[in-house]
Amino acid sequence: MITGASSGIGFELARLFALDRYRLILVARSETDLGQAAAELRALSQNEVIVMPKDLFRRESAFELYDQIKALGITVDVLVNDAAQGEYGEFAESDIRRQLDIIQLNISSVVSLTYLYLQDFLQRGQGKILNLSSIASKLPGPWQAVYHATKAFVQSFTEAVRSEVKDRGVTVTALLPGVTDTDFFNKAGMQDSKIVQDPDKMADPADVARDGYEALKRGDDMVVSGMNNKMQVAMGAITPDEQLADMMKKKQEPIDKPEDE
Repeated sequence: MITGASSGIGFELARLFALDRYRLILVARSETDLGQAAAELRALSQNEVIVMPKDLFRRESAFELYDQIKALGITVDVLVNDAAQGEYGEFAESDIRRQLDIIQLNISSVVSLTYLYLQDFLQRGQGKILNLSSIASKLPGPWQAVYHATKAFVQSFTEAVRSEVKDRGVTVTALLPGVTDTDFFNKAGMQDSKIVQDPDKMADPADVARDGYEALKRGDDMVVSGMNNKMQVAMGAITPDEQLADMMKKKQEPIDKPEDE
């Protein structure tokens, strides 16, 4: 089961599972987008692809999703928590309700689905979980303060749960991409951010998905996708947080525009 599966890294992960002949459950908000994704994936694998339109911004949606899949008699072997969004701008000037929605999606839905499926995995003594973290989890993020903080939570949560269950047949893996060529930045309203002005520096979501998929299959604890991102995480580990925050502020601030714009 893959959340956020209709586009971006989530869809590319679904493609890899499809090519390996997995039966798929695709989860996203848009039934139309899910239908288009499912049609392409069925053509790849000739295997069953189930679509589950679900709004994970709602607190109860994760529980409803679990119950609906259970009612269909389907056993989930792999859970991929990919769905996430951000909001661009200074925190004090943001819409607090939108920020709380992002916390619900990026944190609460991940916690809920992980909890629900972990019970089943532990009972069977096998199962795999892939959580989409980010190199943002390692860096304070001015202009995306809440998003970076949610990914820090996901990273810490993933590492802790992995340690708890590592001797019980279940693996929990974190995938840490950097700036990737997906619709994330449009949804976050980040078109004017300096960090997205050079498309050539954006990672291909298919490459990111491949890194995550292979790490999941190996049962790794985490994988940082891309050499530049590996170097950034390594540098971040030895750089004071205050300095890191100021560096990210300069990278993510808006580009300078002529006054008449």
